[in-house]
Parts: sequence; structure tokens; C-alpha cells
Amino acid sequence: MTILGSAGSLARSFLTLLNKASLDQHDPIHQKLYNSTIHLIDYKQRPLNYYQSICPNLIHQLTIHQIDLKDTIILRNYLRESHTSIVIDVSLADTVEMLDCCNQLGVHYVNSALENIYIHDHANDYKGFPLIERLRFFEKYKVEYANLKAIICSGMNPGVVQWMAIELMNNYPSEQPLACLIVEQDSSFLKLGTSAKKNTFYTTRPPDCFLTSAIQSLPMFMQNRTPLFLYEQVHDLEFRATLGDKQFHGCLMPNEAVYFLCKQFDLEGGFLYKGTDHAKSLFRGNVNYKGTLDKNIVAPLPSSLDGENLVGVLLVYPDKERYMYHVLANEVVMEHYKTNAAYFQAASGLYAALAVILNDSIGNGVYSVDELLLKTNNHYGQYLSYQLTDFVCGENAQTDGLLLERMKNLRSS
Repeated sequence: MTILGSAGSLARSFLTLLNKASLDQHDPIHQKLYNSTIHLIDYKQRPLNYYQSICPNLIHQLTIHQIDLKDTIILRNYLRESHTSIVIDVSLADTVEMLDCCNQLGVHYVNSALENIYIHDHANDYKGFPLIERLRFFEKYKVEYANLKAIICSGMNPGVVQWMAIELMNNYPSEQPLACLIVEQDSSFLKLGTSAKKNTFYTTRPPDCFLTSAIQSLPMFMQNRTPLFLYEQVHDLEFRATLGDKQFHGCLMPNEAVYFLCKQFDLEGGFLYKGTDHAKSLFRGNVNYKGTLDKNIVAPLPSSLDGENLVGVLLVYPDKERYMYHVLANEVVMEHYKTNAAYFQAASGLYAALAVILNDSIGNGVYSVDELLLKTNNHYGQYLSYQLTDFVCGENAQTDGLLLERMKNLRSS
């Protein structure tokens, strides 16, 4: 097994799950992991003792490498010489290039999100639309990769939310929803007594990824299997979401899972994200739609956090709504896994995809999570639930309507 981007925060969370699996004889991947060599690749690799505290039970199975993933010739030679059978990609490397390397060698592949180096390096040429352009490029080449099994975008969001939506729809097969909203409410912030830097926006996501979604992109939603965009700054619009006794207004951001799900089921849909009030106050009046923050610095939150992360789906029907979500407190997950809630949830999605590749007989090809669930026989939900427990399901007796009916324009208020 090879993990790309091993020195990053998501890889850290994923390695803690592998360490847990190595100690648990009932874990779905315990036996497969037992005799595996785990190769760790990063452009800025950390020393082996860094990994000692993350996965001490696996330390003798780890081998570290420093490779620039832009050099696909070196990577391909490495994969061949190391006898790698599966790649877990949590790096910022180009997804299509990584798939191409793996496909040539018949190496299976799991990743957390779509990346495209050309679009990243030419951000001004794709201003407003980087995510949809990444998706279009990926779909152009996707069908060519038939010499491997690949599951893409299986982090918490996207990935696990696709499983939630299909799980809810399968529970009520005679009722067709009008829309599917993916929702996230992240209240993670510095612990009390910890001073925040002035004019600094803190995020539990990688700063580059957050900037792409929150600043460099226009608000996107799906309708009639078509991505549509609102010519507004992301943080100037908010949309109401109600999940039982939880209610919030979130910004509309582009999202892979929205695209996959709504294209698959012909639903209206969008991704609504609600951060902290601290973040909201910084963005109002400081964000310039040129891909920059005029005065603020975006920084990753440290490991010691208060708050929680909630991610889920809201299915909209003509006269009601159904929801399913998972919520996790940072303090709880930090105690057991030394990571924050958002990264643990994302790592659980990667774990489920890895378990499918290792244990289930699925055909060759490249699958998004919704395609995996609809086109193959697998136990993705069972593997996922081994890590993430206590999903909350419920129903709203009335509906707030389709997406634009929920909108509040903060710029004009």
C-alpha cells in the first residue's frame, strides 16, 4: 500500500485509523493490513519518528520516501519496484495523472478529492469555475481507465454524504425527492484562552482548498443535471437549512458530491456551508472576488479545538424534508485519535473505500461513491459504520422549499 501526501493532516487521520485496525482483530481490514508494507510518499517528507506517535503499531511496516509527484516517470517506476497494489491519494497531485500511472500498472486507487495541477497553476483563467473545470477534465478521461479499480472523492464531503443520500432514498423508494442539499456546520475554533491572531481566518480544511471553494469560485448549484452559477461572492448569500432542532444559514459553495448526486438522480441540489461567526465577520467586507483576501490570512486551525463538525444531507419533498447527518465533537476525537472532527470524518470515508477495494469483488473502472453504490455489490456502508457511528435521521413536517426560496442576500440587507 502506498499513501500519497503522507505528511498532511488528512493522511495523519487516515494513519490513525489504520493503526486502530491493526490492533482490532474484528476490523474489516485487519487481516489484509497485518502483512502489508505501507509506503509513505510526500514532497516534503517528515522523518520516521513523526509517524511513531501517529501509528506506533505499524511503525515497523512503514517505509518513507520523498518524491515530487509531478514527476510521473519516477512515480511509475517506484510503484513498479515497490510492488504496490493499491494507492491512497490524499495529496494535491493531479488526479488524472495519478490514475494514468496506476492504470498502466494495474494498481488500484482511492482518493479524497479531485485535483488538477494545470487549473491550479492557471487560476486566473478559470476564475469562478475551478471545480467544474476539474470535473469536466476528469470525466473526459475517466472511461479510459479500465485496468484498475478506483474510487474517487470518498472523503467525508464529498463521499460519505453520497452514501447518506442514497441510504435515505432507499428507505423510501416510492417517494422521489425534488432536491438534495448537502450541509455542513463547522463550529470548530480555538479553545477558550487561546488567542486568535488579528485578521486571521482559521479553517479545519487545507487553506488552499478552502480558498478555492470560498473565494475563487462562484456559488454553484445543480438543476436538470446542469451546473448553474450565481454571479455573487460566496459569502454574500446564505440559505436556510433545518435538520430537526438544528437550523442554520449556510453559504452556497461548489462541491463534487452535489454534482455527482444531482446528475445521477436528476435532482436540484447545492452544498450549504456554515462556519463560525468569527469567520463570517472577517469575510464580510474583506473578501474581494479576485481570489484573494484583502486583509486576512487563511490559516489551519491547530489540533486543540472546541466545537464540532456536522455533515449531512437534506432531501426536499413537495410537503416535507428528510435528513441524515453525522456530528462529531473535536474534543472527543482529539482524545482518541489526535486529530480534528472534520479530518476524522474524511478519513473514515477513505477507510470505507479502501475496505471495498480490499474485500469486495467489484469490477474494474473508476467510480464515484454514488456509482459504486448503484453499480456494484459492496459493503461500503458497513465499513463506514465501523468507524462513524450515531448517524442522526429525522423528518421535518414542512419544507423551506427549493434552493432559491431559501436564499438571503446579505449584500443588500
